[in-house]
Amino acid sequence: MSVAKVIVDVPAKQINQTFDYSIPSKLEHVITPGMRVTVPFGPRKVMGFVLQIVPESSFAKLKSITDVLDLTPVLTDELLKLGQWLAEETISLYITAYQVMLPQALKSQYKKELVRLTDGELTPDLESLFAGRDVVTYEEFTQSMIPYHQLLKAIHRGDIQVDYLVKSRITKKTETMIKPAIANHLLEEAYLDMPKQAKKQRELLTYFIQNPEAIKKKQLMSKVNTSASTVKTLLQKGLLTSNKLEVYRNPYNDNAIQRTASLPLTIQQEQAIIPIKQAIAEKIHDVFLLHGVTGSGKTEIYLQAIEDVIKEGKEAIVLVPEISLTPQMVHRFKGRFGSDVAVMHSALSSGEKYDEWRKIYRKEVKVVVGARSAIFAPFENLGIIIIDEEHETSYKQEDQPRYHARDVAIERGKNHQCPVILGSATPTLESYARANKDVYKLATLSKRTNEKDMPEVEIVDMRNELHQGNRTMFSRKLKEKIEACLQKKEQVVLMLNRRGYSTFVMCRDCGHVKECPHCDIALTYHKNSNRLKCHYCSYEEPMPTVCPECSSDLIRYFGTGTQRVEEALTQLIPEASIIRMDVDTTRRKGAHEKLLNKFGRGEADILLGTQMIAKGLDFENVTLVGVLTADSMLHLPDFRSSEKTFQLLTQVSGRAGRHELPGEVIVQTYTPDHYSIELASTYNFTDFYLKEMAMRKTFHYPPYVFLALITVSHPNQVKVVQTTQKIVQSLLASVKEDTIILGPTPSPMARIKDRYRYQCMVKYKNEPNLRNIIRNIVNQFDDDIQKDDLLIAVDMQPYQMM
Repeated sequence: MSVAKVIVDVPAKQINQTFDYSIPSKLEHVITPGMRVTVPFGPRKVMGFVLQIVPESSFAKLKSITDVLDLTPVLTDELLKLGQWLAEETISLYITAYQVMLPQALKSQYKKELVRLTDGELTPDLESLFAGRDVVTYEEFTQSMIPYHQLLKAIHRGDIQVDYLVKSRITKKTETMIKPAIANHLLEEAYLDMPKQAKKQRELLTYFIQNPEAIKKKQLMSKVNTSASTVKTLLQKGLLTSNKLEVYRNPYNDNAIQRTASLPLTIQQEQAIIPIKQAIAEKIHDVFLLHGVTGSGKTEIYLQAIEDVIKEGKEAIVLVPEISLTPQMVHRFKGRFGSDVAVMHSALSSGEKYDEWRKIYRKEVKVVVGARSAIFAPFENLGIIIIDEEHETSYKQEDQPRYHARDVAIERGKNHQCPVILGSATPTLESYARANKDVYKLATLSKRTNEKDMPEVEIVDMRNELHQGNRTMFSRKLKEKIEACLQKKEQVVLMLNRRGYSTFVMCRDCGHVKECPHCDIALTYHKNSNRLKCHYCSYEEPMPTVCPECSSDLIRYFGTGTQRVEEALTQLIPEASIIRMDVDTTRRKGAHEKLLNKFGRGEADILLGTQMIAKGLDFENVTLVGVLTADSMLHLPDFRSSEKTFQLLTQVSGRAGRHELPGEVIVQTYTPDHYSIELASTYNFTDFYLKEMAMRKTFHYPPYVFLALITVSHPNQVKVVQTTQKIVQSLLASVKEDTIILGPTPSPMARIKDRYRYQCMVKYKNEPNLRNIIRNIVNQFDDDIQKDDLLIAVDMQPYQMM
C-alpha cells in the first residue's frame, strides 16, 4: 500500500502541514504528486494537493483518499517546491501558496464529465459505460467497476477527455463537427436512392460528395442553407457522423495579426543582448537589469532573446504590468511568435483564462505574456523570464501570499538555470543599487532607436498662475499649446493623477468634510450618479444639498477628477473632441482596447486619463503631453513617493514624439523645485538615484535596510492597540540591537470597513531568523484569530504603506 502526503484545503495555521492518506487500490497507479484529490477531513470531504508518495506512514491508522480531481497533475514538481518556498518567504499557508498558482476555473466547485472524442472502438468496458452516448457523468464512471488506468490510457490516446463543469459555468467550448460516415462512392449510391422530394437531404449529400472533409455544423447549415433537423435525419440514417471538437476561446484574432521579422539592432542594443544570448546558450542563471529610456527598443531585445530560447526548444515567460497589457503589446509578441503565444490577464473571462492556462499546460505554446500571476505558468523547460517595467508596484500582490513577482522569477530562474531580465526606463532604487554592486548585470540603452531626442519638458509653476488671476486647471501655456496642436491636426495626451469627479466635498462655511461612516477617508463625488462614494468599502450616499453640520447651502466639491477636467476642457476649448480613460470608463470588457483604437484612428484630439495612459502606448501623432497635477503623489505618507513621482513623469513624457514629429511635455505643479520633478524634466535618472539614495540612507529606508510591516485590525480599537503593543514587545525581545522597531502607530488609513488598524514596522539589515520570529509571535494570538475576528497581516516587502 502506498501513502500520499496531502496538503488539505483548510486555511488554518494548525493544519499547515501534510497529512498522510492511504491510496486505495483502484487509484494505485493513478495518483502522482501535483494532482488534486478529495480526502475525508474530520466530518467533511475537502480538496487537497498531493505533495509526495511514500511507501509507508509512521501512523498506524490512515483514512483513504476518496477520489482524484485531476487525472493529470495540475502542478509540476518544480511548482510544488516553489509553493513551499513561497509559503516560507511570505509567511503564508502552503494551501494559499498552491491556490495562487492555479487559474480561477480550477478553484471553484465543479462536476466532471467524460466526453467521447473518437468514433473508433473503445475498450468493451468503456463502450458499455458510454452506451451510445457522447457524454457521461464522472459519477457514473466511479460507480462502475472499470479500473482507473483503463480510463487514463483512453485519455492519453485522446479518445476521451475530462471536462470540468464549473458552477460558474467555466466549461470547455466545443463545436459540433459533421463529416460523412461512409466512403464517397457509397454516398453517391445513397444520393441516387434518395427520393426526389427529399431536396434538402440531397443537397447536403451533394455538398459532402464534393467536400468530404469535416465541417462545423453552424458553417454547414449556412453554406447549404439547411436546418438542424435535415442534418439530424442523415445522422440517424448513418450517412453522416458528428463529433465534438474542442475549440479554445481565443480573445485575440491571430489571423488578423500580421507576422513580423526581427529588426536590425542598434549598437547599444547589440551590446545589451550579447551577454543575454550567452547566458541562454550556456544555460546560466543571471539577472540582467536593462535600463533603457522610453523608445530605446527594449521590446526588440526581449523578442530576439526569446527567439534564441525557442530555438533551444525551451519556453519563455514575459510579465508586463496589467495596465500596459495593451493590444499593442500583445500584437508585438503574437506578430513575432504567432500561435505560440498564450496571454494571461484580468480582462479575460474565467473561461478564456482557463483555456490559455490549458494551452501552456499541454505544451501547445512556447511563450506566455501576462500580468503578475503568469509567473506561475506551468512550464517545465523555462529558458528565460522577462519582467518589463520592473519598477511597477502591481508586481507585488497585496493579499496572501504577499509575493513580489520579481522574487518568484529569480527563484524560478535558479531552478531552471536560465536568465531573468528586468527592464525599465526608471528601475527601482533597489534593483539599480543591486546592479551597481554587480549583483545584477547592468545594460544601458541611453538613446531612442530612431535617434530622435527625448521630448522637451517644460515645468509650469501653478502658484504664479493663481497670482495672475488664472483660476482654471490649465495654465495659459498648456492652453496655447493644446490649441496649436489642434490647428496642426496633431493629438494631445493629458494625464491626471486620480479618478472620480472631485476629491472631496466640503462646506465653505464651517469647513466640514463629508467622510465615510465606516472608514477614515473623505467620500469622493461622482457626477454622473450625483453620489458620494467611498473607494475603500463601496459605501455610497446621495450628494447633500446642505451641510449636515451647520445647515449652510455653501457645500462644494474641491479637487479635480477626470470627469471635472473633461468638463473644464470642453468649456475652455469647445472644438476639441475628448476621450476619457479612467476606472469608470474602462470597467467593461474590451473598453480599454476600444477607446485606444478610437484614439489611434484619430477620432479624438485629446486622450485624457489617469495613470493607465502613462505607459506602453505608442501613437505617432501625439506631439504634446500635459501632466495636470504632478505633485499629487508627493504628499502621500510613503517613503517611495518621490521615486513614484519621478517614474510616472518620466513614463508619461515618453508618450510624446515617438515617431517623426517632435514632441513636448508640459508639467503643471505647485512644487516646481522638488528634485523629483526637476530631474524628471531633464530625464536625469543618475542624479535622481544619487539624491534619493542619500535621503534613503539618512532616514534608514530600502535599499539600505529591509522592511517588514505588521498590520493588526479588529472592530475594537483597544484590542488592536493592546495586540500591537504585545507584538512590538515580543519583537524587541527577539531581534538584534541595531534592528529598529517603529510603532505601534495607527495605519495611515486608521479605519476601513469599521475595523481599526494599527501597525508596526521592522527595519533591519541582517535578521536571518526574522521570518521564524514573526511566525512564532503571530502564532501566540491563534485563539483570538480563530474566535475573536482578530486579523494580523504580515508583509515582508511592503509597497503599500497605507
